[in-house]
Amino acid sequence: MSLARTTPRFRGRIALVTGAGSGIGAATARRLVAEGAHTACADRDLAAAAITAQAITDEGGSAEAIGHDVTDPTSWEQAVRHCIEAFGGLDVLVNNAGFTRDRTAVKMSESEWDEVIDVHLRGTWLGCRQALPAMRERGGGAIVNVSSESRHGSFGQANYAAAKAGIVGLTRTIALEHARHGIRCNAVAPGMVDTPLTQAMDAEIAGRMRAAIPMARFGTANEIAAAISFLASEDAAYITGQTLNCDGGTTWS
Repeated sequence: MSLARTTPRFRGRIALVTGAGSGIGAATARRLVAEGAHTACADRDLAAAAITAQAITDEGGSAEAIGHDVTDPTSWEQAVRHCIEAFGGLDVLVNNAGFTRDRTAVKMSESEWDEVIDVHLRGTWLGCRQALPAMRERGGGAIVNVSSESRHGSFGQANYAAAKAGIVGLTRTIALEHARHGIRCNAVAPGMVDTPLTQAMDAEIAGRMRAAIPMARFGTANEIAAAISFLASEDAAYITGQTLNCDGGTTWS
């Protein structure tokens, strides 16, 4: 995607994207910059975030990398303060950072449960908590949280499914509490997305998963980024508290 081809819906806006070192996060950072935002590319892996930011700036966009641990309240305070002090505020937050520790519920360790809940659910709550006052100072803003079709339950992913379901409830609550302040909060729920992880899957298993998708293919990171960009933009000005399925028709609620 060329940075020059997209309508600048975010001109003059400041965005913070977590997990921006790769995958959906990197695609979202690129998309927001393509539409005019200055974007902080945050990731625990600063080197990966720097690669994303450098690729954007090489194409004439405005981005920079921030080392950031979403489970650490101090790290959140520093990241949001940096956006305020360096760029003037914060208008858009995309809570995307995440990872998996898959195992059936009986075999799952407490640490595997805690780690996934901490990054996905606690990390998203910490991000919202820190960003909301900054957005109120700007007269409003938009938060987009990344959930998953796995929120309905997923074999071997009790921790991940619980976290992603929790994000939906958190999203709705933030929306209800802060609509009066001009702040919208929505979620996207991707299905299977074409990433290095899915590319490394056994071909037979991947084929069966594809066949179960009405559109008969995996999504792309750019397609998820487009949905995130829409929800963060003024084109979605009357949408809040919603979860948008981005899964090729796999789920309907």
